[in-house]
Amino acid sequence: MTIPHTIEAEYDLIFAGGGTAACVTAGRLATAFPDLSILVLERGATTKDKKEHIQPGQCITHLAPTSKTMEFNISKPSEHVAGRSSVVPCGRCVGGGSSVNFMMYNRPAASDFDAWEAEFGNVGWSSKDLIPLLQKAETYEIDPKKSTHGSDGPLKVSFASEISDLAKEFVEIGAKFEKNRPETDEGNALNVESINKFFIMPKWISKDGRRSDVPHAYIYNNPAKKLSVFDGTLVHRVIIEDGVAVGVEYQFDNRVHESAPQDIRVVKARKLVVVAAGAMSSPLILERSGLGAKVVLEKAGVAVVAELAGVGENYQDHTLTIAPYIVDEKIKTLNPLWRGEPAAWGQALTEWENGGAGIMGTNYIDGLIKMRPYPEELPELGPDFLEIWNSTLANNPDKPLFWMSTAAAMLGDLAALPKLNFMCSAVLLGYPASRGRIHISSSDPLAAPDFEAGFLSSPADVAALRWAYKKGREINRRLPSFRGVFFAGHPQFPEGSAALVEETAPVSLDAPKIVYSAEDDKAIDLYIRQVVVTAWHSCGTCAMKPLDKGGVVDSKLSVYGVKKLKVVDLSIMPSNVNSNTYSAAVAIAEKAAVIIAEELGGSV
Repeated sequence: MTIPHTIEAEYDLIFAGGGTAACVTAGRLATAFPDLSILVLERGATTKDKKEHIQPGQCITHLAPTSKTMEFNISKPSEHVAGRSSVVPCGRCVGGGSSVNFMMYNRPAASDFDAWEAEFGNVGWSSKDLIPLLQKAETYEIDPKKSTHGSDGPLKVSFASEISDLAKEFVEIGAKFEKNRPETDEGNALNVESINKFFIMPKWISKDGRRSDVPHAYIYNNPAKKLSVFDGTLVHRVIIEDGVAVGVEYQFDNRVHESAPQDIRVVKARKLVVVAAGAMSSPLILERSGLGAKVVLEKAGVAVVAELAGVGENYQDHTLTIAPYIVDEKIKTLNPLWRGEPAAWGQALTEWENGGAGIMGTNYIDGLIKMRPYPEELPELGPDFLEIWNSTLANNPDKPLFWMSTAAAMLGDLAALPKLNFMCSAVLLGYPASRGRIHISSSDPLAAPDFEAGFLSSPADVAALRWAYKKGREINRRLPSFRGVFFAGHPQFPEGSAALVEETAPVSLDAPKIVYSAEDDKAIDLYIRQVVVTAWHSCGTCAMKPLDKGGVVDSKLSVYGVKKLKVVDLSIMPSNVNSNTYSAAVAIAEKAAVIIAEELGGSV
């Protein structure tokens, strides 16, 4: 047996988890406090200088069933998703989601952050506090002087190596067809000006075609000599003595280090333990540590240290539907690359080596609109939708209902599909009313969790996605490159339905809209339940809110009832945000660095 890392007996700070948030916070603190010994324990593998993490065009490879960079969490089957089990992937590697996601730069609404302070009492977490931290983290290579963006941060944002022609069509035609939804050059200003506008979406990709992930930005080039990031180290639990977190138990993960010994080891923390394993794993670490609902812990055979009923509850995500369309063969897409065609790979790799050029330097998910119904459109959504409208959207004009993007590729298993040139229209629901939960099933850290995703358990979510499907189809059938609906990936409308129109060329801007019957709506609803999936945006399972309202951490990210223990990742979000959650994770982590630095008597 070979010991992969030499881990000392004691460090000042220990991070249980080495994903997006952990890398940002640990990196900031290591720079600000070079004499502080900081340990980051990540269960997955290192990502340093690995092409599959650096090259944007390889993002789809991380979703392969054989992927070693992802953890696939399988929920209980649910009638709400047509009896299926939902599979929720999360990053299992240094950098977490930032190292494997699709790099979509889509930021929240200011009111999302404001709600964390106003509704949940988290002083210091409003948009005026967090927007400067987002600016601090980024270099907005498109226009560094643009309001709310950053000019000298470690994370790069650009339009990547190139913009797809399909995205340009989507933005131009969408704005012409949806006459009250114009085109803009700024869809991420975090305000109402970014709502109901078509725009080309930036990416967490540098202009030289490299993924902008947190380990390469905050960790790997950090000169701090006392910052240690070790891969393949699986944290079992936090050790708590007399109400104080004093260290963690861990073992080397043989999924990363096959010949490593499998004994349980202990490392102590002099000042602080930070659980930062993500929304899917942080609650499980807390529960294995004896922190959670008594009924859950006793069932799993774990002694109760502090009863926290909110641990593992409040699971949220952005539900996603993907509708495929056929486009002109002349249109450049990622399909050949994602099918694994050798010639496409050879050309793409050669181009990328020349300054990050070509399709390997992008994700080709470019066109976007953050769509919100206007008052006159509300009847189209029906009465079920009122739950979302009244609770979340009506009084917050900077919040969209969903965001719709166009991808010059097929986001799915291309091997099972005919060799056509696909594009797809992806819809992510911004504020689903549905909730789920995740809990341990035993004290074994390798045991599958007891997971209920909760997707579409609220009829409001189905109503919203039904309207989104109709909106997307009308826009996409008008694109100049449109060559037909790939009906195998669409609702199975009844025979004779007007929605079965088989078009093989685009219709005019003023062509009549498709009329859907009540039976067609039922077909769409069934389709949505059959195809809806996660957007990988898990959050909320260790919520930052009052203890008597199901909170797990306070506004300083300290776990209730335990000293010297914090949680820092997307699990602390008390409510959802309108964004691909990379930006939210960065904001949380930058804020955590500020909080911890102040408690240490300094600043970052």
